[in-house]
Amino acid sequence: MSRFHRKVKMISAAGLLTVPVLLAGCSALSSQTSDSVDAPPPILESAMIQAAEGNGEMVQTEQMTVYLKDQNGLLAPVSMSLPALPDLTFVESSLAALVSGGAYSGYMPDGFTGVLPQGTEVMDVTVTPEEKLAVVEFNSKFTEYMPEEERQIMEAVTWTLTGNPDIQNVQLWVDGKKLNEMPVNGTPMAQSLTRGIGINLDLGNHLSTNSSPVTVYFSDESPAGEQYYVPVTRLVEPSPNRVESALSELIKGPDSEGLEMVLTTATLLESVVTGEDGTVSVALKDEMFAEGDPIPTELLQSVVLTVADNSGNADTKVQITFNDQQTVIGIDEQNYGEPVTKPEYINEIGI
Repeated sequence: MSRFHRKVKMISAAGLLTVPVLLAGCSALSSQTSDSVDAPPPILESAMIQAAEGNGEMVQTEQMTVYLKDQNGLLAPVSMSLPALPDLTFVESSLAALVSGGAYSGYMPDGFTGVLPQGTEVMDVTVTPEEKLAVVEFNSKFTEYMPEEERQIMEAVTWTLTGNPDIQNVQLWVDGKKLNEMPVNGTPMAQSLTRGIGINLDLGNHLSTNSSPVTVYFSDESPAGEQYYVPVTRLVEPSPNRVESALSELIKGPDSEGLEMVLTTATLLESVVTGEDGTVSVALKDEMFAEGDPIPTELLQSVVLTVADNSGNADTKVQITFNDQQTVIGIDEQNYGEPVTKPEYINEIGI
């Protein structure tokens, strides 16, 4: 049984419906922690003291991926090793990391902050693996945010929780009452939230009644000079090959300030083929790279991340050919000409 299965509460519940991208209320691999070292928040200091009594050992840490706001105001997955909080499960602790000025605030890497209002407490999280559902209850401080922050809060909570294999749907409660819409700007939530709401939504000129969402991964750099990946959801014309549509958007490059292109506008997407075993083979061509040149890792990883997020299976294997070469070596010395999967932890911070 996995650590996640051991730590969450499990019950039975009725099935829920997924929801499409929500447009109401729209708003806008390793780095170092802050140079200043703050004293640990009281709750963590107490945990450290209790853990150290009798054996001199430090409090246990857990690796988790949470969605934080970066210096450009966009959400990005950040994978960190954080001290376990007393009386909180693993999934509850991941939400606690989203609280601005909360118990984990001293552990945030430079340039990243939580998006939940200061004082927000995670009262309870109940996970129903059979229904892939997480029911989250916050205290009333959760409602004390500005209207323009509403969508980003929804995205950060949903994408953080649905990074767990047992969660695809999220319900939000405040002080014992289920929210059918967000409390400040009234963004509707139907039955539950899913990753179908998108993240860092870029409407561009594609908005129409039959638009389809795709999520692509661009690159950015932290104040410490470390590269990391940022997901952006765009609306495109429906296509029988969603992965191909997503990669075409990746080639177009970012619209948001601060994000960097990972492919050039001269890159050609020659083909996207899914094999019988589910492996997605992507053929790219770009004449700026000579035969045998190492390919930038962020180019190759962005392709892998984009394919995985749009294939319908996060564990999809991705195989890349580049300029008709079957061996594609990245600067990280990995061969992307062989099937690879999305990394378990993205944007590892302070490792």
